[in-house]
Amino acid sequence: MAITVQNFIKLANYYNQTAKLMSAICIQKGGIAIENYVGRFYMADLLEYIREYGRRLAESEKLPNDIIAVIKKFDAEFRRVYKMTTPTQKPLYEMTLEEFEKVMNI
Repeated sequence: MAITVQNFIKLANYYNQTAKLMSAICIQKGGIAIENYVGRFYMADLLEYIREYGRRLAESEKLPNDIIAVIKKFDAEFRRVYKMTTPTQKPLYEMTLEEFEKVMNI
């Protein structure tokens, strides 16, 4: 996937929609806190990926102020939840397919 503004927007929208879904699931499961929901690890990993994508996008081209603001928002959100990411030696976005399959036990 080429690093483009359009792909970043798609990823950001996907994250926002997934966050809404996760909130609905937590309510459906009796109002559990999002911090106690097992999906929080997936969301933190996804946020880490989007944050890195945005960082690389910002390095590769000049961006409008609104996109820079969104990148900063994702960065701030990630710093808030970074302890929830999957503990590995290498971030998910830097893994080869073989490394990912090994970590996921596929």
